[in-house]
Amino acid sequence: MSFSIVGKTAIVTGAANGVGLAIGRHFVSQGANVVFADMDEDRLIAEMGDEAAKEETVRIFAGDLRKKLTIANLLSATIEAFDRVDILVNASRQVLPTDSLSVNDTSVDELLEQNVLAGLRLSQTVARRMIKQAKDVDEDDVLGPIGSIVNIGSIAARRTHPDLLAYSISSAALEQMTRSLAVAWAGERIRVNAVAFGSVMSASLKGSLKEDEDLRDVIVENTPLQRIASPGEVSDAVQYLASDAAGFVTGQIITVDGGRTLIDPAAVSAH
Repeated sequence: MSFSIVGKTAIVTGAANGVGLAIGRHFVSQGANVVFADMDEDRLIAEMGDEAAKEETVRIFAGDLRKKLTIANLLSATIEAFDRVDILVNASRQVLPTDSLSVNDTSVDELLEQNVLAGLRLSQTVARRMIKQAKDVDEDDVLGPIGSIVNIGSIAARRTHPDLLAYSISSAALEQMTRSLAVAWAGERIRVNAVAFGSVMSASLKGSLKEDEDLRDVIVENTPLQRIASPGEVSDAVQYLASDAAGFVTGQIITVDGGRTLIDPAAVSAH
């Protein structure tokens, strides 16, 4: 079984920068049709506008996926462009600091909405479309998967850092959501998995490195592979989970962290 995603249609959220952008571009290079979705319209146009104008396999969609109407519009735009959807990558995520003693701190609410609930609603919408598409599947293929959903999380789900309380909570919730949906939708032949990143050079980590000059050295010292990963290095793991090669894999969290969780002390930020 190959890792091929040629001809499949994927929606990738959080696709204007960092990990989401890298995954979307990788999918395009592997022959998939890709809808790049993000809230940051200007950045999305700057990164993928030219490709969307020239390439038949690329589309961009700007909107706030915390809004149900935006989710419906994203699916409609995908179907209009490519007639179907086979893969969803929920790569949109945000990192906010948390004041653990402040009852007025809203970071937990914000990150649960952004990092978990928006992805849940989009997954539900896409799953219903996948089920509808499956009605036309030949009877000889009824045991095969009809769709794959890959959630992008963080090793913060399994590590603690006082200043990232909300991010850790949302990351843990995302992993449980992944397992729960995998079981709930197994009978519908929709696979749901996740990739938990360690220190990947995402937009949020770049910002943190600018604010803390010593952070890079701390991360490298606490990563067995002795470096920070590039966003492109995680794309193959996502492709594996999205492809038919992972046809019997569901409810799993693949960790891509250079061995970080094997030795990670609580004092080192995980994102």
